[in-house]
Amino acid sequence: MLNRIILIGRLTRDPELKYTTNGTAICRFTLAVNRRYNRDEADFIDIVAWRGLAENCANYLSKGRLAAVEGRLQIRSYETQEGQRRRVAEVVADEVRFLDRGGTSGGEGNLPGRTSSASKDEWNNLGREVSLDDIDIVDNIEEDDIPF
Repeated sequence: MLNRIILIGRLTRDPELKYTTNGTAICRFTLAVNRRYNRDEADFIDIVAWRGLAENCANYLSKGRLAAVEGRLQIRSYETQEGQRRRVAEVVADEVRFLDRGGTSGGEGNLPGRTSSASKDEWNNLGREVSLDDIDIVDNIEEDDIPF
């Protein structure tokens, strides 16, 4: 059996970090993932990270940041205070990658050597079609010019 999910999307709100009674960190956030054929529609997917990954997510992610999440789908049920049974689908993250540079509100933007570029998103063209007009063709390359 296989239960793997890979998502790339933007956070809809700042991550929420909490600790269990025995001190284990748990971080929850939601990713908005655009649909492939209709970019005006998005799916909002709840993400849960545990332990050190949870603390990293809380420290370096914030609303609007682009992130890639790899993990597994978990469906759990619980009972509300009114006695109703509810089911929740969420992704339990094994790995989270921060795909853009953070803004000035904290996170990666405060790391040494990092610059804030909220207006410059280097990932805007991710997945777009490339035409031959976009490719620079280099002629007359000598064998010694290749660096590998």
